[in-house]
Amino acid sequence: MSIVVRFNPANLTSQQYNESVRRLEAAGTWPPDGLDYHVCFGSDGDLRVSEIWDSHEQLEAFGERLLPILADVGIEFAGDPDVFEAHNSVKR
Repeated sequence: MSIVVRFNPANLTSQQYNESVRRLEAAGTWPPDGLDYHVCFGSDGDLRVSEIWDSHEQLEAFGERLLPILADVGIEFAGDPDVFEAHNSVKR
């Protein structure tokens, strides 16, 4: 079953977000296997990320590659992300 993940990093800026995506793309790990949907939203300095994943296992596998990059860029999290089983997902 798919999962919805909501990340609430502390004080995330567009510069930090863009740099982390750039590094993931350069490493050939973006977009990762199992990621169905990714959206970054909010105002600069208070950005949030929500994603839909095929499985919790795929999210965890990607996290092993992602977390060192986030730490290097200075992105900090206050606790674990919110994770929910998806009831339904509709795309146009």
